[in-house]
Amino acid sequence: MTTKYMTRITLLGLTAALVCLPAATRAQDAKNKPPASSEQTEPGKARKHGVPFNGKVAAVDAKAMTLTVGTMVIHVTTDTKITKDGQPATLADAVVGEKVGGAYQKADDGKLTATVVHFGPKGGDMPDKEHKHPSDAGDKK
Repeated sequence: MTTKYMTRITLLGLTAALVCLPAATRAQDAKNKPPASSEQTEPGKARKHGVPFNGKVAAVDAKAMTLTVGTMVIHVTTDTKITKDGQPATLADAVVGEKVGGAYQKADDGKLTATVVHFGPKGGDMPDKEHKHPSDAGDKK
């Protein structure tokens, strides 16, 4: 009877260990993961300059120092790095309808402040029609 009793205790111990092990593993995983917050789940949040944006210029207000891209009103400051076609530029160089991209920081009050703004085609590329070879000009009749 002692052997039967020892076998039952051993099986009971192994069963308890198997039941408790997954729960202990999940508890350790929860300790290692940072808490989820809106700050961490926003795409691009870990990027150097902030949250990326791109689209077309919908409106420019030089007085208010704002740029509207889609439905976003993005504030521009003296610290904002602005370029157009790869060259330094200002907010006044923006043209409604042209492509724009960049990054912004979102303040606690919801205000979007641009850190970087790039006007013109992505990467500062010029449109294809301006990349013609000089020998192609004037040969058509």
